[in-house]
Amino acid sequence: MTEAPPPIESNDLDDLTRFIHLGLTVFGILALITGLWAGDYKRVHHLGFSVHKWLGLTLSFFMAWRIWHGFYGPREARFSQWVPYTLKRLKLAGEDGLGLLKLRLPEQPSHQGLAGVVQTFGLAVFAWMALTGSLMALWLVPGRKAAGFAYVIKEMHELGLWLIVAFLAIHLSAVALHALAGNHLWRKMFFLEK
Repeated sequence: MTEAPPPIESNDLDDLTRFIHLGLTVFGILALITGLWAGDYKRVHHLGFSVHKWLGLTLSFFMAWRIWHGFYGPREARFSQWVPYTLKRLKLAGEDGLGLLKLRLPEQPSHQGLAGVVQTFGLAVFAWMALTGSLMALWLVPGRKAAGFAYVIKEMHELGLWLIVAFLAIHLSAVALHALAGNHLWRKMFFLEK
């Protein structure tokens, strides 16, 4: 039986993976902000909804690209390398959680342990928002109140807002804590250093 290869270090991420991350970040935040004005779809003239829709569809493109990349991209970007679906990976996440209770930051390689749980949650929420948002772009008719299937999809999409906010709060807090501890991975993710 072959032993699994060692986890990937964060500085091993390729430029394409970081570019996809940047696209998810930029268009995710812009879609989140413009979503606050998307309720104007009930009016005939609906600039807020239109801007939100096109930013959201661009986010959906990046999300689909990330999913494809997670299955067929380079080894370090594949879900098989970090999604916490094995007992060993879940145990690492539990150890990280216990360490946080003792005020110790996790020291796992990128996307391993608790970071893998957070990243999996984030990708699941972004995929949810991309799917429901894309369906809304097809089914929601501006100038009319949402009804039937469009109403159900709209409600499911709006529920995701709180999940996105929760993910961003957790993810950005972790990034800030690691930066304060001297680990500036965010600089690499935004192409500010090699």
